[in-house]
Amino acid sequence: MNGPRGQSDRQQSLVLLRSILSDRLASARMSRTLLAARAGLGRTTVHEALRTDGNVPSAETVAALATALGLPETQRRELLELRRSATDLATAPETAPGRPIRTWDPHVLEVHPASTADDSPQTQPGYVRRAHDEVLANAVHAAQNGLSRMLVLVGSSSTGKTRACWEAVQPLSDSGWRLWHPADPTRSEAAVTGIGRVGPHTVVWLNEAQHYLGNPTTGEHIAAALHTLLNDPDRAPVLVLGTLWQEYADRYATLPEPDGTDPYSRVRELLAYRTLNVPDTFPSGALAAAAALAGAGDELLADALTRAAAHGRLAQELAGAPELLRRFEHGAPRTRALLKAAMDARRLGVGLHQPQDFLVTAATGYLDEHEWEELPLDWGEAALANATRRVHGKLAPLRRIDPRRTHRPLGWPAPGTQAGLSEAAGLVSSFRLADYLDQHGRAIRWRLCPPASFWWAAYAHLDSPDDLDRLAEAAEDRYRMEWASMLRNRAVYLRAGGGLTGAAQDKEQGGAPQEAGRTATDDTDAGLGPALARLRAQTESWKGAEILYRQAAEAGYTASRTELARLREQHGDLKGAEALVQRAAVAAHGTVVAELTRLGEQGGDTKGTDALYRQVAEAGYAAALTELARAHGQELDPAGVFARQAVDAGYHAALTEAGRMRELHGDMKGARGIYREVAATGDATALAELARLDEHAGPREAIEFPRQLAAAESTLPHPPS
Repeated sequence: MNGPRGQSDRQQSLVLLRSILSDRLASARMSRTLLAARAGLGRTTVHEALRTDGNVPSAETVAALATALGLPETQRRELLELRRSATDLATAPETAPGRPIRTWDPHVLEVHPASTADDSPQTQPGYVRRAHDEVLANAVHAAQNGLSRMLVLVGSSSTGKTRACWEAVQPLSDSGWRLWHPADPTRSEAAVTGIGRVGPHTVVWLNEAQHYLGNPTTGEHIAAALHTLLNDPDRAPVLVLGTLWQEYADRYATLPEPDGTDPYSRVRELLAYRTLNVPDTFPSGALAAAAALAGAGDELLADALTRAAAHGRLAQELAGAPELLRRFEHGAPRTRALLKAAMDARRLGVGLHQPQDFLVTAATGYLDEHEWEELPLDWGEAALANATRRVHGKLAPLRRIDPRRTHRPLGWPAPGTQAGLSEAAGLVSSFRLADYLDQHGRAIRWRLCPPASFWWAAYAHLDSPDDLDRLAEAAEDRYRMEWASMLRNRAVYLRAGGGLTGAAQDKEQGGAPQEAGRTATDDTDAGLGPALARLRAQTESWKGAEILYRQAAEAGYTASRTELARLREQHGDLKGAEALVQRAAVAAHGTVVAELTRLGEQGGDTKGTDALYRQVAEAGYAAALTELARAHGQELDPAGVFARQAVDAGYHAALTEAGRMRELHGDMKGARGIYREVAATGDATALAELARLDEHAGPREAIEFPRQLAAAESTLPHPPS
């Protein structure tokens, strides 16, 4: 009822409510100041409740005024019913987004469902307030008094941020406020199109606000629109509530370099003085309050307190985080492999939803030889079934996201699919990693480099150019230059709507490379790149392949020069091959270092190879300095000059390599000194080397590094071989 009739009914209810209160106030010959004192309310609250054009008073305010004025119980109930009839009619325009708060299920708003050991059906546990709840309550009180406010709760996953926001808005629910959760078709799109239509008395719900404010395309627009909303008196009061992980809050708050870009300037301005930290643990007072609720019969709190009493992480226990962690740490190798692949994908930039084929293909490299040999044929499906099994019936390490089927004429391709390596048609399930495991993976795997199967799976099965660009950057940071180039090339294909033609791909995979090459003959754009070139090479049309490789190199796929060099070498043109590798080296393409070494050895040109190593290093590929030192032995770098230059240039494994070279030349003291220097920075690889050297050194040489190593894992990436 948002039309004129609805507004008229609402006005009549408010007029009658205020008339009863005002008449009683007059007959009692009581001032508003005295009424406020007797009711335990502020003067502004009483004035707003009785003002003819004021906001609808809260149920608590009406009840307090009725009691202070001495109204009988029947009239008190009448006043509360009048207030409810007024608030049942929306105060926002008909097109305004959102609906009454009391109609929302908190789980739909992503309040974590609680877990119980026996998996019995339960409601939400009793709520235990902490310090941040008082700040939230103040913001809600300001909103009730007509002022727009915004707060974003910052903290780790499963610490109670979203539940705190839900509990905070309940007084607004009693006052008839609406709540809008921008989510459809995507969070950012909904926010962009809807913020301008938000009306008064609306809670804007931005759970996991990074999906709105961190969007590279729309984040700044959303921040600007929220800033306008909060400062628009015609739409006041509104309350904007959000949640963020600490890493995102830090990212948005960080000032850019003087000569760098500033992708979060409006976001930083919006969040200034509007964030609120939520601790990981409950203080002793809050735990005591939880214990009191448990003693009064709250089984959920009682169950969680059996585990949380010692460490205080009550919210995580309620959300099932420990069981998620147990499933990851003690699961079958195939399940752990899937989860490690999903963790690495998220921390390196892949979106929330990861395709099934990507996960299964990537997981193969996380298994050792014995584990791989023991796998059944259907291991992928079995591992996914185990990873999607719910914890205590509520959460799961991986959650299956099945796309809605699109109905279209037979023979037509699915919208948005790419020919070639992506699925050509049909529906592909995706999976979302549990937030707690996502954050846990970022904490424990931040220095680990994924195996080759991960990069190949991304190249073969991911179809988001933005995801591929982020992975390419991550690959480059870890000296996986070949993969970086391939992933970037794939992103270019997808943005152009191209890729290897479906017919050629089908024939290649069907074992007919010659026919595939003929099918692709007319597709000579550089966008098809090395894929077509390889097909040409398979048909023994190496001159045609050379043309395509050159086109790909000019389009930015620098690895094509190395592939072309190998093609020339196969046909006896060693000098031409070396020239091509030199050009790639000067372009700082890391994978050519091994090619330079091999071709230099074949040609006997050691001096020329040294010069090329130095050119590569000067062009930005710092690992070449270490390769140069390794090529000549320790004598060329007795003081570790090359190694330290490489470290300064960004290749942190160089000093460890220098230590190994000193070992090879019998300088154990020098090697140990270098390992100690690197190990002091927390590098687990150097810790391992030092523990190995000191294993037989005796009590005098015993140190704490081996014990540190027990909690570490080999971490630093190495250049591809």
